[in-house]
Amino acid sequence: MADPNELPTGEGPATAASVGPILRLEGVRKSFGKKVITEVLHGIDLVVNPGEFVAMVGPSGAGKSTLLNLVGLLDRPTSGRIFLDGTDTSTLNDAGLTRFRGEKIGFVFQHHHLLPAFTTLENVMMPLLVHRGSPDDEMRERARQLLVRVGLEDKITARASDLSGGQQQRVAVARALAMHPPLVLADEPTGNLDTHAADQVFDLLREFNREFRGAFVIVTHDLRLANRCDRIVAIVDGVIESDTWKTGGDRAT
Repeated sequence: MADPNELPTGEGPATAASVGPILRLEGVRKSFGKKVITEVLHGIDLVVNPGEFVAMVGPSGAGKSTLLNLVGLLDRPTSGRIFLDGTDTSTLNDAGLTRFRGEKIGFVFQHHHLLPAFTTLENVMMPLLVHRGSPDDEMRERARQLLVRVGLEDKITARASDLSGGQQQRVAVARALAMHPPLVLADEPTGNLDTHAADQVFDLLREFNREFRGAFVIVTHDLRLANRCDRIVAIVDGVIESDTWKTGGDRAT
């Protein structure tokens, strides 16, 4: 029997365990303010299935970051429901939501948020350490394998602060995959990188998406990269203005 903690070399957990959408949003709205209430999202319906690689685009202030925070379970909607891997997240209390988020979602941010005084290996291990409470050999080996996969096998003992921007973002990609999450969210993951480094990071995300069949949602202003995704969801003024498949197939429903 295969070890469930072993780094996958073919299908990822999303393919094996999930029979339906990884993500489903039903009528999601988000408002801010008490005396003066401003609604930022106006009834978002969205479905993302295993293996999809989705670009989320739109002008500044359109609601992309607000939507990503909701999808990432970093905030709760004012109304509507968010289902992640078949679970209605509105049924979870705050502690349950935090644990569920750690198990199901990997994050890659524009600012990598690495711990500068820690080694690359320790940074990649961090989600596993938070989940399990103490380090072990399997955890270290999983982190090592991921660093090899992102081309940083010679930087395993280097401090994060000693890496280039592109290398740091590759560490962030490895960290996002440490828990084998069925959903990876990336918020402007190449925004601080030059074109060459941006292409390297994007190619890594695409490689892991194709190999492990996890769902990836990428917020980006870079239309060059967005056009290399399978699907482009355009957010304008808090609604989905368009949802376009770039490589064929039916729109998820």
